[in-house]
Amino acid sequence: MSRRSFRQHSNCLRGWLRSESTAYCLYPCQLCIEERNSIPLTTLDPNTALIVIDLQKGIVNGNFIHPIGEIIDRARALIDVFRAKKLLVVLVNVAGRPLGRTEQGPRSGTSFTEGWTGFLPELDRQPRDIVVTKRSWGAFATTDLEHQLKARGVTQVVLTGVATSGGVEATARQAYEQGFNVTLAIDGMTDIREEAHQYTIRNVFPRVGETGSTKEIISLLERLFEERNAAS
Repeated sequence: MSRRSFRQHSNCLRGWLRSESTAYCLYPCQLCIEERNSIPLTTLDPNTALIVIDLQKGIVNGNFIHPIGEIIDRARALIDVFRAKKLLVVLVNVAGRPLGRTEQGPRSGTSFTEGWTGFLPELDRQPRDIVVTKRSWGAFATTDLEHQLKARGVTQVVLTGVATSGGVEATARQAYEQGFNVTLAIDGMTDIREEAHQYTIRNVFPRVGETGSTKEIISLLERLFEERNAAS
């Protein structure tokens, strides 16, 4: 962390403490800004699925702006709770790209080394998990994910993974457009570009869903299940 970033983070944290905020603060301090600009997390539908995006062996060694180990840990925390509640977990990997011409990036087919698409062992893939392999940014465009979710009665999705402005944003947009409620674990995602990460969280996500920290999402899920069990 640079001296400038450290000063910004320290000042931000002191401001949060003075206001007795209960929101989290995570290095680097843009997440403090993101939290204050996010839509409050309201609820989770009874049949909500978790979508874990592109946490695979060929991607996690990228030059991300947050420690990737912390992102993986938060994704796993969400996975554990969803599985414990018998809610659906979707593991998404990417194995290609669309064929259209672009100004940036290769214009021919992309080949991957052996194991590049493999899921991280930390995700502990289970037989009940849905596995989706995409050849696009978003998890819906080139797959049958929408059909699989709606066939199981899923009405809401929670997103975590990488990259914030790539696979996560594209999946969030597509999920919203297909009629799903969308929740985004903003401390459970990262990007290789800080400005892209911040722009997506502050300007895109509020238009397609609601945001919250991993801890907030888990706490809300636990509380809702307690209320439902008490009412039954």
